Amino acid sequence: MRMVMFGAQVCGDLSAGAAREWLVPDGTGGYAMGTVSGLRTRRYHGLLVIAEPGRPARRHLALAALDPVLTLPSGAEVELAVHEWAGGAVSPGGHTLLERFELVDGLPRWRWRVGPVVIERELAMVHGQAHLGVVHRLVSAPGPVTLSLKALVTWRDAHGERSAAGPAPHVEAHGTGAVVEDAFRISGPGFQKIGQWYRGAYARLEADRGLTAHEDLWCAGRFTARLEPGDTIEVEAWAGTGEAHRGAQRIVERARIRNRALTHDAADPTDAALVLAADAFVVAGVAGAPDVVAGYPWFGTWSRDTMTAYEGLFLSTGWYDEGRELLRAYAATLDDGMLANTADTGQTEHNTVDATLWFLHAVERHVSGTGDDDLAAELLPALQEIVAAHVRGTRYGIRADADGLITQGAPGVALTWMDARVGEIPITPRAGKPVEVNALWINGLAAIAALAERVGGPAGAVPALLAAARASFERRFPIPAPLPPATALQDARPMFDVVDGPGGDDPALRPNQLLAWSLPRGPMRGRPVPEAVSALLTPLGPRSLAVGEPAYVGVHAGDPARRDAAYHQGTVWPWMIGPYADAHLARSARNHGELLQGIEAHLWEWGVGSVSETADGDAPHRATGCPFQAWSVAEVLRVRRNVG
Repeated sequence: MRMVMFGAQVCGDLSAGAAREWLVPDGTGGYAMGTVSGLRTRRYHGLLVIAEPGRPARRHLALAALDPVLTLPSGAEVELAVHEWAGGAVSPGGHTLLERFELVDGLPRWRWRVGPVVIERELAMVHGQAHLGVVHRLVSAPGPVTLSLKALVTWRDAHGERSAAGPAPHVEAHGTGAVVEDAFRISGPGFQKIGQWYRGAYARLEADRGLTAHEDLWCAGRFTARLEPGDTIEVEAWAGTGEAHRGAQRIVERARIRNRALTHDAADPTDAALVLAADAFVVAGVAGAPDVVAGYPWFGTWSRDTMTAYEGLFLSTGWYDEGRELLRAYAATLDDGMLANTADTGQTEHNTVDATLWFLHAVERHVSGTGDDDLAAELLPALQEIVAAHVRGTRYGIRADADGLITQGAPGVALTWMDARVGEIPITPRAGKPVEVNALWINGLAAIAALAERVGGPAGAVPALLAAARASFERRFPIPAPLPPATALQDARPMFDVVDGPGGDDPALRPNQLLAWSLPRGPMRGRPVPEAVSALLTPLGPRSLAVGEPAYVGVHAGDPARRDAAYHQGTVWPWMIGPYADAHLARSARNHGELLQGIEAHLWEWGVGSVSETADGDAPHRATGCPFQAWSVAEVLRVRRNVG
């Protein structure tokens, strides 16, 4: 099943081919990743990036590249790799010899042509292990050729760099290859040790992001084979130093079989691409329970992203057993009524007001979708304890106020999903009572009441809390407008983004209010959506702030401070297309597919076969952030499969 193909005009043009990235995950948080043209444009790009077991955010770059060098029957050498260097040179320029790149069953394939000589490369990872297989095949040639593959290695944190100013990676020849830094092993035919620095490898996207853009790579050695047409040269690389040969061709074939099985019931190639994209984020977490990587290449696990993406990743795909175990594992981590947000920063942080409320939603959706009453009965006490903790008050001022609505806020923190900071200063602190938090609270209370009724458990104070919160929401959040109270339009007023904040009520037009209409048990479900909210929509989803608002920033680019300042101030978030679609079409039988046309086209524009984290608010809505983002994929898949 071929999903996408790019020809020489894209592959040979670095402004096009190097702007499109591919990803092959290993199911543990590690991956192989690069660009269609073969150019490494990020510090995160490499053929083997290894995650620590159970800690997908802790990754190390191991094998950066395998540079092919073709020796023709005439004796002439042709380099097929491409690198950019700190001085500005692009050398070698093997991308200009690419005939095509294609993604076949979710796996990348390159095809170089040098006159009558054609070479193909395929690669895959062993699912559940940090183990790479790379196959080069001589497709055609007028006679035998020699192919060498130079292994450029390092061993460093995926977020950093390594330079020749420090010691070279320790490489010890071993069997059919070498062990590098006692951390990983490379193996293939005809290995010869080299030992040489490649200085000043340049990553243009890191320069665009205002980060260190150059590093030095160590050429550990080369693998070499003489090939007749149809012959292959197979190289493997894996974490650890033990014997683990599997056969690169076998790795590719088994990965293709697995991906075909995952997509056997896909309605069309786009649906298949989204299923494979979703699979990339589901990894083995702590103690073997499933978990979710929020985005590649730099995010680990974030409970907010996981629970927001839950329905799309696990229910829309039918991965019910994995989802059940994930929910049980997360329930076991509750502390003072809160899920931990992330440990990506090096320590566990409980700094979110909404992740736990999304958890309530995820549990109810799972039980409603699967009929798993046993899970409902098992988790109901934990869900009720979440409510009790919010009533008595928990971290960062998070509590149910006297009016039944959730209030939150503390100096120096941003607790909602709009959590960007520049230094120690939150850009959108949103202290007070955010609209989406209270829509989630009401939805969650209603979910618990429904689960209690379903399994015959006690509802406790939940019905009274729910009634109070609903009444207060309808009274406090709609922005007053000079409309006769009897008109239907009175229901279609835009909402305050936050009420009872330090500066009063905030009328900024943001997409957060969509959750009041989109959540299945939300406070405005089934009512008309205010027309003003439609102004937020772009081809890739709603903007995080309306054009014309004083704080609007239309371009999400520059150094970290500039990017963080724009992160939620107009930047487009594709995951919000889900709430937008549900809110606008909940009262209609129309197909959601019309709203997804822009995002479906975007699948082949940047992170090939996936959906980006963010995009510019200004046209042409250039993709930004992670090129592969879990909740973006999940919401598109959920809307497309469940309703579309």
